Amino acid sequence: MKKTNTFKKALIYIIIGLLSITFILPFIWMLRSSLMELQQIFIMPPQWIPNPVKLENYIHALTIVPFALYFKNTMIILILGMVGTLITSTLSAYSFARLRWKGRDFWFKVILTSMMLPGAVTLIPQFLGWNALGMVGSFVPLIVPAFFGGGAFNIFLLRQFYMSIPLELDEAAIVDGASFFRIYTSIILPLSRSAIIVIAIFSFMFYWNDFMGPLIYLTDESKYTLAIGLQMFQGAYNTRWEELMAASTSIILPCVLIFIIGQKYFLEGITMSGLKG
Repeated sequence: MKKTNTFKKALIYIIIGLLSITFILPFIWMLRSSLMELQQIFIMPPQWIPNPVKLENYIHALTIVPFALYFKNTMIILILGMVGTLITSTLSAYSFARLRWKGRDFWFKVILTSMMLPGAVTLIPQFLGWNALGMVGSFVPLIVPAFFGGGAFNIFLLRQFYMSIPLELDEAAIVDGASFFRIYTSIILPLSRSAIIVIAIFSFMFYWNDFMGPLIYLTDESKYTLAIGLQMFQGAYNTRWEELMAASTSIILPCVLIFIIGQKYFLEGITMSGLKG
């Protein structure tokens, strides 16, 4: 039995290792290509170690297109969007999980229903609404929605996490004279650090990689984000593969680093959020 279990575990680890290599291979290919000369990229059999290493690819790629300006625009949207998402999603989830009010379950089901709507269904009505307000061409349509709920999935995830926290903590705080807001700030938020980090990671990924929103609402090139800048680079310099790979690596790398740094809290938050329904 021990030998059988050891063999099964070894087989599982081998399969997971092979799948990991399969998933990471495109990133490795992009990274090595970004450090090569153009003629080295498509050599068969592939040359995995760049020789010589061409760091100039990054300098050229990031200066041909004004990525510094696009980075600033992206950070404005990202920071304000993340702040709005974290504030409103934590408050909304706290209300649905810990407070008792008429119609609570009904409105929570309405929020869950909104998760089932494809984004394309609401795309045109949202654009018409922002256009009627004269906000098309600004960052407002990309930032303001974050301050009105922060997304149905974020509310659902936090609500599930909050329901795993014992209600006795709230009752003890109420006996001591704490208000609902004090319970939220002093008890719920400190105990929900991992879940909040998960929401922060999701929000970062969304705003950093968002392409459709800026493409629809931004009309001035000086307000473009990194996602649109990369698409412009690809359209204008699609034959300069080494510089395209360098620009792509520069934009993807922050997402990889953020996930590596927050991986522990990410897994913990996802696991704990499913303990109680």
